[in-house]
Amino acid sequence: MGEVLDRSELSAHQAPQAGRAHIAANSDAEAVAQWLGEYRASPNTQRAYRREAERLLLWLGEQHLALAEVRRNQLDAFEAFLSDPQPRERWVGTTRPRHDPRWRPFRGPLSPASRRQCLVILQGLFAWLVEAGWVGHNPFRLMRDKRRRLDNRQGRVERYLEKPLWDWLWQWLNEAPGEDAAPRARFEHERRRFAFGFAYLLAPRIGEMAAASMQDVHRREGRWWWHTVGKGGKAASIPVPPDMMRLLARWRSALGLAPEPGPDEVTPMLRGLDGRRGLGENRLYRLMRETFARAADDLEARQGEESAREAALLRRATPHWLRHTALTHQAQAGVELRYLAETARHSRLDTTARYLHAEDAEWHRQQSRHGLSPGADDEGAQAV
Repeated sequence: MGEVLDRSELSAHQAPQAGRAHIAANSDAEAVAQWLGEYRASPNTQRAYRREAERLLLWLGEQHLALAEVRRNQLDAFEAFLSDPQPRERWVGTTRPRHDPRWRPFRGPLSPASRRQCLVILQGLFAWLVEAGWVGHNPFRLMRDKRRRLDNRQGRVERYLEKPLWDWLWQWLNEAPGEDAAPRARFEHERRRFAFGFAYLLAPRIGEMAAASMQDVHRREGRWWWHTVGKGGKAASIPVPPDMMRLLARWRSALGLAPEPGPDEVTPMLRGLDGRRGLGENRLYRLMRETFARAADDLEARQGEESAREAALLRRATPHWLRHTALTHQAQAGVELRYLAETARHSRLDTTARYLHAEDAEWHRQQSRHGLSPGADDEGAQAV
């Protein structure tokens, strides 16, 4: 699994439990690589898990510790390290390829939500290592406040665009380039518009967008469906709304194709500048991040300080925010929870329920009925 986890810089400690291990590994890095191999069918998940496991192993190397030697108190030290990786020059840097000597494990301190996500992932790693016989115990089980710190399903989804901001962004995406724009600029405009509309209307993951082909949109019994293979290799068919078919027809027109896809069109849905090659996941991710950044700059230029909060959100946004945005807005539009779960391809309804913000709005509306007596001053002049 060397292609999954670079072991050259990681702790090579052999765990004390290795003699009783149920896996063929000679070091902590090799044991972790086998755990990561369990996620080979979900490249995005594997990549996220690899990042957190690598951070832990690099930190343990600095502490001269093996995985089997991690104790409860070390979890607190590691969590504090995640909030402020020091020395900064050793741990923090800009995005670089993994093989670049200037590569660093962090872009900056992790937010509370990111620290919680990291601990959730590592809890799962240790649970697997216990079952594999590589370590003797899971120190995460000793956390007294484990529910608060490790239950990553708590709370509402927050990384999404509220409806007014999405409406502004969509209007901005629809602003056509000038009449003197070059063909490349016109093509890139149509591609951005299609990519963001696709993400908003069907709530795909970025890998599913990159892998989509034209024939994946097909007609069955008079209705259009989008077939995709998502996280964990799970296949699904998602209803395609009329706006998506109109969006697809316009994009196909830009490619010189008929409005509706045929059953034998195995060609990529999203394409490079030549109009033929598929757009890879990494390129698509960068394209969408660049679009968010450009939109933020334009929003600030047009509306000034009053849009500072919204511009900051756009700069933070990633393609996955559009999935959250799509599901949140569908829930707000009244799509039933069971259908929302099918669109999201969640195995648990409580995962989908995180997108239900309508109760918050109603609670806020009703709470506003409660207030101070008319005419009462700040000093409590009518105090009894």
